[in-house]
Amino acid sequence: MAIRLSDRFTTGRLLRFTLPSVAMMIFTSVYGVVDGFFVSNYVGKTPFAALNLIYPFLMLLGAVGFMLGTGGSALVSKCMGEGRADRANRLFSLFVWVTLAAGVAFAALGCAVMRPVSLLLGADDAMLDHCVRYGRILALGLPVFMLQQEFQSFFVAAEKPQLGFFVTVLAGFTNMALDWLFVARLGWGLPGAAGATVLSQTVGGVLPLLYFARPNRGRLRLCKPRFEGRALLRACANGSSELMSNISMSLVSMLYNFQLMRYAGEDGVSAYGVLMYVNFVFISAFLGYAIGVSPVVSYNYGAGNRTELKSLLRKSLCLLAVSSVAMFAAAQLLAGPLSRLFVGYDGELLGMTRRAFAFFAFSFLFSGVAIYGSAFFTALNNGLVSAILSFLRTLVFQVAAVLLLPLLLDLDGIWLSSVFAEALAFAAVFVSLTVCRKKYGY
Repeated sequence: MAIRLSDRFTTGRLLRFTLPSVAMMIFTSVYGVVDGFFVSNYVGKTPFAALNLIYPFLMLLGAVGFMLGTGGSALVSKCMGEGRADRANRLFSLFVWVTLAAGVAFAALGCAVMRPVSLLLGADDAMLDHCVRYGRILALGLPVFMLQQEFQSFFVAAEKPQLGFFVTVLAGFTNMALDWLFVARLGWGLPGAAGATVLSQTVGGVLPLLYFARPNRGRLRLCKPRFEGRALLRACANGSSELMSNISMSLVSMLYNFQLMRYAGEDGVSAYGVLMYVNFVFISAFLGYAIGVSPVVSYNYGAGNRTELKSLLRKSLCLLAVSSVAMFAAAQLLAGPLSRLFVGYDGELLGMTRRAFAFFAFSFLFSGVAIYGSAFFTALNNGLVSAILSFLRTLVFQVAAVLLLPLLLDLDGIWLSSVFAEALAFAAVFVSLTVCRKKYGY
């Protein structure tokens, strides 16, 4: 039986509804990791370091898709909760076409500035050409990448999370198969890995566009949009926390790489790249849950159902607590095998990566609640609190930690920076939930 946004959500029903989004985000992160695996093992550690150096900049350019997906789906779901289905479809269509136009503009910008940005990030002579080639190819795929990010949220709002998961799986297998073909078999190197990623993003972005453009059984369909500047600004403001989160994570990753080039050189950037791949997979589970549950929160907020809001928050915090402990334990147990999978060919780099894992794993104890807190306020259409939480977590706390801790603990301070930042963000979420509890009645 299909689960509706208007249903009463038990823990089991909440898990069933959000599981496709969790799986979708995990699978998205896993097939992104495949690029790193093939490049590191079949091309070499210098191209691998170059990939990790330039990738955060590309994620920064693509952040608008995630903003309009989360902020727009909250507004669309609220309209559905209020019984305004036609308006929900008009707004949905507006957000999709604006995202596509923005993707084209950012693709042109990315290609134009890729070389100077690579130099600014600290690329040396050995890494520079690799950064530029890989970055420009991925920049060409920004329009479909941004649509793919946006549709992950709108599939849930349309009550079709399973279909979103299917599209993600198809895109993921496309990337994996083409990475194997282009990099391992044909020897096309870093450009081959970039091409495989862009083609898989085309699958993930274009197929949903075709689905929503035709009559379907979901609650959303593309129609002729009407430009509504106020609604667009509201969606941007509401999703500003997710935009800030993505921009900040990209900027912070660049700062980490810059610091690592100073303290450990190319090996430090490579070790950090391995950490980020594992972090993408683990964090994506929290992001997927936030994407899956947010339309439910928005719907009940629009319907004025405070009892269900309280129940959703309580169940979510319990689920996140259990998941966080499990992820911490898994990270500690898998530190050695995962490090060997990526950099087992270099003993010194392997040792550095395993030590980094031992410190970094503690961040998973705090990151789940920190991520969910910001998404919860986005779902309540409170973009201000959500943006503040996201700004503190992904930029202020991270920047302060990565600049100050290395002065005290040298290289280990860089690996511990995320732990301190996530712990502070965890505390900020509970303060915000306490302050706002009377306003929303949760």
